[in-house]
Amino acid sequence: MCAIAGLLDLRAMREVDRDALTRMANAMSHRGPDGEGFHIDAGIGLAHRRLAIIDPEGGVQPFHSRDSHHVLSYNGETYNYPSLAKELTQAGTQLKTNSDTEVIAEGLAQQDDLYIEKLQGMFAFAFWNNRTKSLLLARDRLGEKPLYYGVSQDGWLVFASELGALTASGMFEEGLNKTAIADYFHFGYVPDPASIYENIYKLEPGHKMIVHRARGPEQVQSQPYWSIDFTADPQLSFSDACEELTQLLDRSVHDQMISDVPLGAFLSGGVDSSAIVASMSRKIEKPITCSIGFNESSHDERSYAREVATRYATNHHEEVANLDIASLIDKIAKSYGEPFSDSSALPTYIVSKLARQQVTVALSGDGGDEVFAGYRRYRFFLGEEKLRRHLPLGIRRALFGTLGNIYPKLDFAPRPLRFKTTFQALGEDQASAYARASSIMLPERARALLSPDFLNQLGDYDYTNNVRRHMNDAHTNDPLGRALYCDLKTWLSGRMLVKTDRASMANSLEVRTPLLDHRLVEWAAQLPSNFKLDGNNGKRILKSSMEQRLSNNILYRTKQGFALPVNDWLRAKTDNPLERLQENKLWRESGMLNESRVESMMSDHQQKRMDYGQELWSVLMFDAFLQNSQPSLA
Repeated sequence: MCAIAGLLDLRAMREVDRDALTRMANAMSHRGPDGEGFHIDAGIGLAHRRLAIIDPEGGVQPFHSRDSHHVLSYNGETYNYPSLAKELTQAGTQLKTNSDTEVIAEGLAQQDDLYIEKLQGMFAFAFWNNRTKSLLLARDRLGEKPLYYGVSQDGWLVFASELGALTASGMFEEGLNKTAIADYFHFGYVPDPASIYENIYKLEPGHKMIVHRARGPEQVQSQPYWSIDFTADPQLSFSDACEELTQLLDRSVHDQMISDVPLGAFLSGGVDSSAIVASMSRKIEKPITCSIGFNESSHDERSYAREVATRYATNHHEEVANLDIASLIDKIAKSYGEPFSDSSALPTYIVSKLARQQVTVALSGDGGDEVFAGYRRYRFFLGEEKLRRHLPLGIRRALFGTLGNIYPKLDFAPRPLRFKTTFQALGEDQASAYARASSIMLPERARALLSPDFLNQLGDYDYTNNVRRHMNDAHTNDPLGRALYCDLKTWLSGRMLVKTDRASMANSLEVRTPLLDHRLVEWAAQLPSNFKLDGNNGKRILKSSMEQRLSNNILYRTKQGFALPVNDWLRAKTDNPLERLQENKLWRESGMLNESRVESMMSDHQQKRMDYGQELWSVLMFDAFLQNSQPSLA
């Protein structure tokens, strides 16, 4: 696991700014503490920071191909590289290392960008072809590894694994992207392909870009190389599918356990991480497992993690999370490079720090909810969709839209009496309803946080656009398939995988996600919807397939996730994070937030008149971004 960066002259063959390239590499030293390397030629510069996992001696980068005409700077792991290496040697290529880096470099040198489709793993890379004077950028299918890029005002393509490296280059003015800010307050993150900065973007998952030196900035356009089909296979029986799933999971876990350094797993006691550990235990004795817990019993899952650890006799390590929230807020803000308001980033950082004390690589259960329909919102969405399909939008908008507007937001009422969001969703079309379901706060509350002047600058901005785009691309009429496709393209890559990648790499820990093996994901996409979600039972097939390996206590308990008591934190009498907002000026001076509305939310929340925990946490993390990144607010 590593970090990459680079510069390509789109206008001529000018000399590369070595200092800028060095600053970019240094900004990502945490991602690659084991070494650095550079390749610089006319109009092209590549940088690399390395966290050595496979063939520590042989995989030094940037890596030059055997013919010396190609150079690779690569971040990630390719789990099928042994079989790819065998193919290359059988075809006459003499490999000089045991690294996946060399396999990718030689494969690309011989087969160009078509070779990407052979790679099974997580990756983001830059591949320079000195024969064609072209640069290939690519990102893995599900977006496990990040890649940011932008074109500077003087015509350089600038790219790197982290946003902070691009800003460290000094080649951008760093003006803020207004629609990205609005998206952040709706979803808690900035969805691909945008970034928080104007003129800086994320290469989307499953996309590639081929750019030639000196052919102009207009050529900088990405294209997809992978898509996923949610057409269900009606011939598949549930029992056969369960058996096949265990085989696919075991294969994926086995493939991802390849490592020349210590390897373990996160173990929360939930279905996904427990399934990973159960599968690991079939391959090795006493795998290393790591868990964290909380003093608040309602948020502590250590007892479940211990049950799994005991059953499989793992070498288990656990720790009670001492969340020094004040210092963690700034660490998270620095690590993520743009505002990110998923509070579970804090415990993810802590468990990554704990794991790094034991291992260099950890397997994670990330992706299970998005692949097998584990979130509660899926069943609500499907229930609403049944009614939406039977009543025209005009009738629903008049009836339920009106009810949603007048029905009070009963935060403290029992869940069955909280009808407001349901009424509002029933009054919307499918894409708008799902955008509401997957947003981190109610859209009307998000807009209320923004200042009137900022809202005027947004013009006809519609926060549902990104969700609508992906739902239209899903090529299925099945509502669950459309929701899952959308989440794979937005929520998973933009929020869940970003959370894990930044928190782990800030601790120089590589995290791998067996449930996101693209072969498993493609297979799961073609399962009938009721194999995944049946009534209130999400992840039905994953749970059923694990019944011989995990107890019902693990499989069928109420889902917890990495939830944190944010509402309580923001009502604390001492060390209340809201003190930051009362002391800091940047969020007020930015002109983007409705200061009086934020103040009233703080008062109402602390007096327990309403729950505004998520809204205020979003403001806190936005302010922390401003404090730590110091972007241009002009």
